[in-house]
Amino acid sequence: MLGWYDLLPMALYLGGLIAIGLFGLFRRDRTQENLILAGRRLTLPAFVASLVSTWYGGILGVGEFSYRHGLSNWLAFGVPYYLAAAIFALFLAGRARKSMALTIPDRLYTSYGAAASVAGSTILVLVTLPIANALMTGMLLHQFLGLPIWIGIIAAVFFSIFHVAAGGFAAVVWSDILQFSLMFAGFIVLFFYSLFTLGGVEYLQTRLPPAHFSATGGNPVGYIAIWYVIAMGTLVDPAFYQRCFASRSVSVARRGIWISILFWIVFDFMTTSCGLYARALLPQLENPAAAYPELAKAILPAGILGIFLLSILATVMSTVDSYIFLTATTISHDLFWRFKKFEDNRIRFYTMIGLTISGIATIAIALSSESVVNIWHDFGSIGTPALLLPLLVSYWGNRPYSPRGALLSIVLSTATVILALAWPRLSGAGRYLWEIEPIFWGLAVSVMVYLLTGRRKNLPAH
Repeated sequence: MLGWYDLLPMALYLGGLIAIGLFGLFRRDRTQENLILAGRRLTLPAFVASLVSTWYGGILGVGEFSYRHGLSNWLAFGVPYYLAAAIFALFLAGRARKSMALTIPDRLYTSYGAAASVAGSTILVLVTLPIANALMTGMLLHQFLGLPIWIGIIAAVFFSIFHVAAGGFAAVVWSDILQFSLMFAGFIVLFFYSLFTLGGVEYLQTRLPPAHFSATGGNPVGYIAIWYVIAMGTLVDPAFYQRCFASRSVSVARRGIWISILFWIVFDFMTTSCGLYARALLPQLENPAAAYPELAKAILPAGILGIFLLSILATVMSTVDSYIFLTATTISHDLFWRFKKFEDNRIRFYTMIGLTISGIATIAIALSSESVVNIWHDFGSIGTPALLLPLLVSYWGNRPYSPRGALLSIVLSTATVILALAWPRLSGAGRYLWEIEPIFWGLAVSVMVYLLTGRRKNLPAH
């Protein structure tokens, strides 16, 4: 069990989240733009801190992969996402900011009408629920404090809802700034303690399998390549769009993503290195997902250990905060408001309803799930095919979908992916049809619908 000196940083952190939430009670702005986008006043430092911390919630999966497969972690979980983020910065960030939309479904509504917008909203509610991160938080609290996982999950969701309910996106950003600082501080400490306590490259080379220094980590090339497709989900990720919509200017949105990529590169260097040190020092771990906490327990002194464990918790919680708020605003603005058109001063009430719904759904699904990786795979396979083409062609090109075509693309690609995911059980074969990943079936359907229904038309500038 951890001592009080290790638990104190966690108590201070939770107190900080509560303070951020209470501060939000005194904010007087009540418009949708202020609640959902903090009044579009996001500065460059806040943009970077919020995006970097939000987009790096899967820290336990990174630890497991680097422990098992070494440097290939960078090629699987790093480079694909740098490339996708760079594409976003080059081709989407500026147009997204200029569009003056509040949400992704707003853009779908402007381009394709209400039906496609509601269909897209429904998909976004499903894929933005922070199920995997709530489950990871429950696992971390179980490991750190001995709490039952279900209590950890409920606690994570409760604290997230509490501090974003009153403060809205501004509270999310303030908590992200805190969590950004913690995640870097913790891994800087662990990396340098590993380097000076255990040794440098020579230490790793003498204790790790040769495959850990190869580009694929012993995996087939195709396995690494699939992550470059999965990473394209970045182009439809609502966290990216929300921060671009909220940025003070087009320049902040574009530059913010480029600077974020640099921070991710530095952070990936530290996380991959620490995964290698964990494998070298603790080669027989029963649970590789615990590589970072176990390495920290082995080499960090009391007090410093608590700071590092808090950094892992903060890294995961930053994603829970952001995505539970995204789900809630999708429910309140893109579903409730789309049908009811309530006054701006009622947005907090409906967002609270959205937070309650998303919180209950997150807890229920997380409690019934066992694998974080499976959650990422299944939910990620649904969102990208449904939204990628409709959203991209709404910003680029002279052949957009027709309104009916956009609706068909979203609905049919989603149905196709769900069927493909269920195929191993429905068929009794235990594997996907022709061993093709469900995401490819969904993308194929989306492309087919686009080719059949896209109509040539000059889009207005946005």
